[in-house]
Amino acid sequence: MKADTNRYYIGLMSGTSLDGIDAALVCMEATTPRLIATHAEAMPDELYQRLLALCHAPSVSFAELALAEAAFCRLQARAVQTLLETTGMPPTQIQAIGSHGQTIEHAPGGHDGGPAYTLQLDNPSLLAELTGCAVVGDFRRRDLAAGGQAAPLAPAFHQAVFASEEHHQLILNLGGFANLTWLPPRASERKPLGFDTGPANVLLDAWYQRHQGGRFDHDGRWAASGYVDTTLLERLLAEPFFQQAPPRSTGREMFHLPWLESHLRGAETSADVQATLAELTAASVAQGIIQLGLDDTDPVVLIPCGGGAHNPDLLARLAGYVPNIALRDSADWGWPADWMEAGAFAWLAHQRLHGLPGNLPSVTGARGPRILGGIYAP
Repeated sequence: MKADTNRYYIGLMSGTSLDGIDAALVCMEATTPRLIATHAEAMPDELYQRLLALCHAPSVSFAELALAEAAFCRLQARAVQTLLETTGMPPTQIQAIGSHGQTIEHAPGGHDGGPAYTLQLDNPSLLAELTGCAVVGDFRRRDLAAGGQAAPLAPAFHQAVFASEEHHQLILNLGGFANLTWLPPRASERKPLGFDTGPANVLLDAWYQRHQGGRFDHDGRWAASGYVDTTLLERLLAEPFFQQAPPRSTGREMFHLPWLESHLRGAETSADVQATLAELTAASVAQGIIQLGLDDTDPVVLIPCGGGAHNPDLLARLAGYVPNIALRDSADWGWPADWMEAGAFAWLAHQRLHGLPGNLPSVTGARGPRILGGIYAP
């Protein structure tokens, strides 16, 4: 196939933190993605509450789903239009938008003996209509159909951006949940791995909202004011998920406030619980790194990204668990921490349009490489 140069894609991502729509304009130069411009569209409070209520909801009406989906897609369209306006680029120059949608349920192991499923709220047809751009959507279910976890999908993109000739590269996404990508040196015969290590911001945000108001603990200040309850931490880390071998992925279906409350004894202070949740994130990420089985002599670089990369309290806790691993800024590779996931779905849209696989079977557990997503014409 002829090399694809100077082709532009937009990636859209709304993660489990529900803080807004990240839009990234990406230029594909041959096979290398380059970040051109970005825009963050904040999530309105009403839509935030509506989407939060849908996540792992025991029951929901079709009308509620349709209302939330339409509002979500219109917010995506606004993000795209703002990004194009600020760059002066017409929609006709965009090859495709890669739209992840909003995950409201993820059960790769099924539920109560039922089939595996993952559900992202999205309407690529409406998005194509509103933006005048082709849209690639529904990325996850093809991997799921091939026996995979449908997550994480970003590691293939990480490989395109971060793979090193000499170092083992660890890319850590600290969104609502934490997921880890391990990239061996290019010459290695070992295959990349990636998996969810556990909760990152999802429990921290929920506990903060309950006790402090607001959406998140800015810079981890409240967590830093408390003390780690080691016995509570031990109870939380006893959750079997943390010992499960990869491939593995998780979501709000497992880690939510009732799960946390089931481990509390009633005498804990709220600030100490927040500190312990931050410690849980750091400890479970470190445990995930240990599960990779890297040799102590291997040169390793850890690259944090996602919202948690801006949390100095969380990063300090993590550094305490992995003192021999160098933490590096993803911006050194031209990708600021906030834009990795949106960039990944721009890259995945490129893969789909060119008939190229978007998953890594060694990461998701799928039976083989698969072309991900469906194309919706403008």
